[in-house]
Amino acid sequence: MTFAISARCPDTGKFGVAISTRPMAVGARCPFIAPGVGVVVTMAYTDPRLGLLGRRLLGLGYSAQKVLDEIAASDPNVEYRQLSVIDRDGNAVARTGKNNKDWSGAFVEPNLVAKGNGLVSERTARAMFDTYKSAATASFEERLMRALEAGRDAGGQHGGQHSANLIVYSKQEYALVDLRVDEHAEPIGELRRLHDLYAPQAVYYEQRPWQPAVMGSEAEWAAAQASKAR
Repeated sequence: MTFAISARCPDTGKFGVAISTRPMAVGARCPFIAPGVGVVVTMAYTDPRLGLLGRRLLGLGYSAQKVLDEIAASDPNVEYRQLSVIDRDGNAVARTGKNNKDWSGAFVEPNLVAKGNGLVSERTARAMFDTYKSAATASFEERLMRALEAGRDAGGQHGGQHSANLIVYSKQEYALVDLRVDEHAEPIGELRRLHDLYAPQAVYYEQRPWQPAVMGSEAEWAAAQASKAR
């Protein structure tokens, strides 16, 4: 019982996932991103090995559909899974195994997949899909957050949510954003709090590794940004 939105930003090339579920630590098992290459999301009776396989295949240049086909062919338990793939060209596909419980399914268009299993209704996935599309002027990370919040507000999943993750990759091999709430009574609300704290600092932590003398301390960088804004 999980719901998620995965997307590619055609303007920046970023890939990202916002996801929530009832069990602990959803971010450790479900989203798999290769920067500049693509994103795989594994859900339901999750097998993280499928995400790792999909990510390797994307790196070899396989299309989203070919990756999904190869994953499905490799897994004798695929009917218990829910899978999605977006490739470097924005091709997007999803598959919901027949052994998933209602409501389970996905809304898909280029660069975007909103999906879930064990949901209260299809409104959860539809709300994520529509909200992401309607927030086109917001930052990529903000669009993902708003979509996840909309899914929660539309009913979420049976049994509620206890963990959530927002993960975004830009051009580096490490994540631009990887915020996790592993166990919380209202994980999406807590994820929003963390996102709002971290968003102004994300560029600092992305760029500091290769230019520490320029970036300085977090406080120095924040002061410099405030000075520029005046």
